[in-house]
Amino acid sequence: MTDHLLRKYAPIPDTGWQQIEEEAKNRLTPRLAARRLVDWSGPHGWRHSATNLGRTASMETAPPGTKSETVIARQRRVLALSEFRVSFTVECSGLQDAERGATDVDYADLDRAAHDAALIENRAVFHGWPEAGISGIVESSAHPSLKLGPDAKTYPHVVAQATDTLRQAGIEGPFALAIGPEGYTRIVETTEHGGYPVREHLSRILGGDVVWAPGLDGALVVSKRGGDFVLDVGQDFSVGYTRHDAELVTLYLEESFSFRVTEPDATVVLTDA
Repeated sequence: MTDHLLRKYAPIPDTGWQQIEEEAKNRLTPRLAARRLVDWSGPHGWRHSATNLGRTASMETAPPGTKSETVIARQRRVLALSEFRVSFTVECSGLQDAERGATDVDYADLDRAAHDAALIENRAVFHGWPEAGISGIVESSAHPSLKLGPDAKTYPHVVAQATDTLRQAGIEGPFALAIGPEGYTRIVETTEHGGYPVREHLSRILGGDVVWAPGLDGALVVSKRGGDFVLDVGQDFSVGYTRHDAELVTLYLEESFSFRVTEPDATVVLTDA
């Protein structure tokens, strides 16, 4: 248990913590779409502060007391991890019920927090987080975008174009299609002539999955060969304690991470418009 989470100060028995952690995992996991598409590095712990970029930058002046004509000074470049917290509350009465054996405690606010937390990570990976120095997959793509459109029956043709573009750039599969919730719904509700599901057709073209991706505007075809996108996690999602009164306990979900695209050729952006 990480000390900075201050969990020992929370008026929550072991049974309550177990339920909260299980609920958090169950509500986060299906929403963390970006993790199904990129390489994972970690978790490296709360003290992990930066991602090594393997690059250096020239320093304008030599170290003090040296002659500039004989010394070359360079500074290592790193990408600092960013951290965030999303607060939520749990009723004290519900925690007491959990200790008595109740399994239907109201964790609605935890569900809201899990939604928000997953969206933060997904959006950072897909669309970037400029203040954190993160460039997302969409803005990093080296290829012209393709138009997806509103008719799911045309999606196999567009996705086939995208996979062909990647192969011509020397990017191997298998590939995956990440698509926002509205587009995903269109896919699962649509069949082609003869009743063949569009989702099955797409999976055959990709050689991989169609991924429901909250937080993604439009869609992406990405290579799953590995090594092209890296999510570097210090502390993975954890539950911490803030305060409590007679009625509510205030907790939070917390994560620290960075993200980088190492191969801009490994994705094609598909736009709605």
